[in-house]
Amino acid sequence: MLHSTSAERAACIDDPALFQHELLEGPAPSRGDSERQRQTALLTARAAAACADCPLFKTCLYDAVVKHDVAGFVAGTTEAQRTQIRAALGVKVEAEDFDTLAGVIRGARQLNHEEVLRLRQANPHESLEVLAMRLGCSLSTIKRHMRRARNAAGEVKLAAVKPTMERVLAAFAAVVRPNRSRERRVA
Repeated sequence: MLHSTSAERAACIDDPALFQHELLEGPAPSRGDSERQRQTALLTARAAAACADCPLFKTCLYDAVVKHDVAGFVAGTTEAQRTQIRAALGVKVEAEDFDTLAGVIRGARQLNHEEVLRLRQANPHESLEVLAMRLGCSLSTIKRHMRRARNAAGEVKLAAVKPTMERVLAAFAAVVRPNRSRERRVA
């Protein structure tokens, strides 16, 4: 088993109490609570400093903006800042549907094709009958979705172009450090 060196280790791993603090997990405190605002600002500054020195910062930021809808303070950003960065880049990240991946059945709803395929991909060892029971539908419905996926395999799909690392870093600078980017342009 390989162990990562401290140079490859994420800053958040070394200080979980900071990055999992309740004030960094949710939205910013309301205007009336100045003590919580002050504490949140201090925690945010400490976490941002740790992220800035982290060797995994760029990868973490890219993944948090482009690939996953994560909660809390990640890669030097709050959830609100990541939303602004995504808007600036034109990126849309869907929240993970953990219920579907776990096979939770919801009553009386239309099955989504992608949902069936995700469940099949997450559980390749299960029979189609078991998947049908987990989704609360008929076996023929599952088979129809599997046929549709096989037939669509030959079709060419246009994929959304993901932003480059440079564009993500530029959007980060514009959202998180807008005054610094303006100062650099003036200088």
